[in-house]
Amino acid sequence: MDPKLIEELKKNIEGDISTDNDTLMLYSHDTSLFEVKPQVVVFPKNQKDVENLIKFVEKNKKEYPNLSLTGRSAGTDMSGGAINDSIIVAFGKYFNHAPKITDNVGTVEPGLFYRDFEVETLKKNLIFASYPASRGLCAMGGIVNNDSGGEKSLQYGKTENFVKKIKVVLKDGNTYTLKPLNEKELKEKMEQKDFEGEVYKKMYKLITGNYEEIMKAKPQVTKNSAGYFLWNVYDKEKKIFDLTKLWVGAQGTLGFMLEAEIELVPVHKHRDMLIIYLHDLSHLGQIIDIVLPLKPESFESYDDNTLKLALKYFPEFAQQLGFKGMVEAGFAFFRAFFDLFTGRKLPKLVLQVDFTSDDLKEVEEKVATLKEKLKPLHPETQVAEEDQEQKYWLVRRESFNLLRKKIRDKHTAAFIDDFVINPHDMVEVITQVTDILKKHPEFTFTVAGHVGNGNFHIIPLVDIRLPSVRKAIPEISKQVYAIIHKYHGSNTGEHNDGLIRTPYLEQMYGKKITDLFKEVKNIFDPDDIFNPRKKVGGTIDYAMDHLRENW
Repeated sequence: MDPKLIEELKKNIEGDISTDNDTLMLYSHDTSLFEVKPQVVVFPKNQKDVENLIKFVEKNKKEYPNLSLTGRSAGTDMSGGAINDSIIVAFGKYFNHAPKITDNVGTVEPGLFYRDFEVETLKKNLIFASYPASRGLCAMGGIVNNDSGGEKSLQYGKTENFVKKIKVVLKDGNTYTLKPLNEKELKEKMEQKDFEGEVYKKMYKLITGNYEEIMKAKPQVTKNSAGYFLWNVYDKEKKIFDLTKLWVGAQGTLGFMLEAEIELVPVHKHRDMLIIYLHDLSHLGQIIDIVLPLKPESFESYDDNTLKLALKYFPEFAQQLGFKGMVEAGFAFFRAFFDLFTGRKLPKLVLQVDFTSDDLKEVEEKVATLKEKLKPLHPETQVAEEDQEQKYWLVRRESFNLLRKKIRDKHTAAFIDDFVINPHDMVEVITQVTDILKKHPEFTFTVAGHVGNGNFHIIPLVDIRLPSVRKAIPEISKQVYAIIHKYHGSNTGEHNDGLIRTPYLEQMYGKKITDLFKEVKNIFDPDDIFNPRKKVGGTIDYAMDHLRENW
């Protein structure tokens, strides 16, 4: 970056500014496949810093057209959403104050780690229901901006259902509050003679003028983080206009979040889990139909490859967990170790059905009912009694976290890692997708997911340095997303678009809707200041040109 720009930044920012190579390289990566080196990393200290940053870029954008701002919280994004080649705005250092919890609402800053938020919510017997699998690593800014979800999404839905207000800084460098507006409040906003008024006027016109096409475009799946959520903004029946519904999941492309008010739910007193071991998948559709009416809190799965990899790399797995966790993991994996060493085939799929309630009798009855209804299908089952279910969650959660890290000479390649389909299409779709991967022997892969939502994480484990691997990534992506679109699914249920999936949005939604996405971006950010190449303007060539060389 031009030294005179750095000097100007220093005069306008109270927080820290780093241009040393170690810091730039650290912020060149998130948890994705990509490396994009920024020119400077800014650690804003307060609201004024964020406002001044935006005004700085606006002032200098004409002379330096590549100037941009990309927000970052914990850097756990798997899509390349938290990296860029200009200014990284790192919220984790100063925007991480303890949450304020009033009744059932928590107010959080973007840099607050979810794990620290949960410590405070649990003191009031409350929890944020859509925490993701990376709950020990991620921060609230990423959760809101990616519309994250996780194991409880089957019962509670995703982050978009819980965000009540968002304090944001827009491209004019001013701070505003987004919240649901009734007709009178919306009219007042649209009459304002300022940038906020223009945003509301133009967004209302865009949505009402294209209402039928927008509503038809809404993916017919229970989870979706692809594109801008235009169909959620205007509730015609209730006459509520709510731009928080657009902001959540926009991946920081419309402005910066300073804080969000998030609804919390009570923690249930009791839980029981039934584990179902499937050695063939012929009855999976019937099992799904039996399970879902019983309304489990979560309905998860992982395949035999997940088990095999967790067993193969058990020392690395155990090392992450500490002594107590290692002992618990040993118990959790005991059955799989026994099967492996006695020559018995591992189950092709393990299902975890988790029931919760404040009434112990209710969860026990649901487990008993499920076991009884499954009897005609003859699956092998096991009940995880109360207080024992956590050891089974270790397999589901920690094996996924293990695969996010480098394992010996292998790396996780997150590029088809989050698609969503109708659960009843699961066997057909997973078979077709894995058949594609099997044609590439360099790719070892696992399949895990949220069965009740039809949301699956296929995580290949590869040597990213191999030219054949790098060449195959876009080829596999194109073939897999063609299958997902054929079954009317979504490219991403909770990980968002980023560098890796933005190029496939037109294939998913068509030109009309992606043109509306471009119009949304232009309304909020006509100079392309915020997180360019995400949601709008991303190409597969740019993504592949920035694949990591080393891990």
